[in-house]
Amino acid sequence: MYDMPAEIDVRADGPVRVITLNRPEALNAVNDALHSALARLWPRLSEDAGARAAVLTGSGQTFSAVGLGCSLVALSDVVYMAETAYLADPHVQVGLVAADGGPLTWPLHTSLLIAKEYALTGARIPAARAVELGLANHVAADPLAEALACARRIAGLPRQAVEGTKRLLNLQLERAVLATLDFAMAAEEQSFGTEDFRSVITRLTEGKAS
Repeated sequence: MYDMPAEIDVRADGPVRVITLNRPEALNAVNDALHSALARLWPRLSEDAGARAAVLTGSGQTFSAVGLGCSLVALSDVVYMAETAYLADPHVQVGLVAADGGPLTWPLHTSLLIAKEYALTGARIPAARAVELGLANHVAADPLAEALACARRIAGLPRQAVEGTKRLLNLQLERAVLATLDFAMAAEEQSFGTEDFRSVITRLTEGKAS
């Protein structure tokens, strides 16, 4: 659906759209092609009059093995995680400011102190701990099945009430993000030019070559 590239698969399940990040060989890491496809996806989804809810998942055993995955999780309405899954934002570990990662939204889901701890260290947050902190809703044996069941329940509710309530809740998120986004983008751009970042990239490149 939506004339998407191979990196994203979109299928209809009645009024639910199931969106699958489709780079399993790279653990669904977001490369340029996938990033561009995601940017194209959301307007197409908004224009789809038959869509009432969407489920975002990943092909294979991993949702997305990059910091952007944390943003996709944090911007979701309801989050289901497998028992063995974890969240992590590695931006700082590779010398980058997380303009589109967890730090942008985590302070709205959990305490500022907790957000700082995980953003500054890049430490993994196990699924059960993520639920405890408010970064996810449920740990499930079959997260996709649970997410689909939830999406179908929401899709069956009165449309204007659902959309208006979601908009009401998201206004608070939008205001917080817009208040920090300009600085975040400028700081991330600056970090791309630092010696720390270049050193990490050189080390990773040399490691792959060997």
